[in-house]
Amino acid sequence: MPQIIFLPHDELCPEGKVIEAESGVTVCDAAWANGIEIEHACEKSCACTTCHVVVREGFDSMEESDELEDDMLDKAWGLEPESRLSCQAVVGEEDLVVEIPKYTINQVSERH
Repeated sequence: MPQIIFLPHDELCPEGKVIEAESGVTVCDAAWANGIEIEHACEKSCACTTCHVVVREGFDSMEESDELEDDMLDKAWGLEPESRLSCQAVVGEEDLVVEIPKYTINQVSERH
């Protein structure tokens, strides 16, 4: 079973966290199942960027993003080449190292 290594994030997982995730689940669902409450203002419907993550290792093991996800990512704070929406990024067969950006753009709460 692949592991997801979450790098430390001041609010969501200050110490970082290593979790086991079944192949086929999204990074967001795996995080939530293990107490890492990644924001997802659109209820995981690929309609916002609040669940933006950067996949530091294992990026190429996941299925490619589709056009809708790419369009949403263009609006994300701190976009990088390995950025994904965690609600759309499906765990493959390899371990992942994931960074949750410090900020999100949430037009509902404007919480930073």
